Amino acid sequence: MSIYVSVPVADVERSTRFFTAIGWSVDERFSSEHGTGFVIADGQYLMVVEREFFAGMVKSGKTLGDPAKVALAAIAFDLPSREAVEELVARAAAAGATLDEPDDYGFMYQHGFDDPDGNHFEPMWADPSA
Repeated sequence: MSIYVSVPVADVERSTRFFTAIGWSVDERFSSEHGTGFVIADGQYLMVVEREFFAGMVKSGKTLGDPAKVALAAIAFDLPSREAVEELVARAAAAGATLDEPDDYGFMYQHGFDDPDGNHFEPMWADPSA
């Protein structure tokens, strides 16, 4: 099973620069003038979508939240090591992310960040033998 996560953004070009800077590759199949698709890893995809277009994707009539003001979701994904988490977070910080303090539970390590729009990401590593 694959997962496709879409998040609303105010500026698709800014978001494209941000996620490219942290090392995620653009997937042209899921990109248009309304948004950019990224490959996070095999079977893991992120789409950054302009806010107005995103609002039209949600057919239930719900009000579109602003991730800069309201926590909407924590998008967590695993990496192969603590060092890989910190390398990604360092790239995110250099690209303009807002960082959380890391959480170290011994068997699990995570270090969250918000993208320039406030969407929250939680790269993490866990010891599979724990």
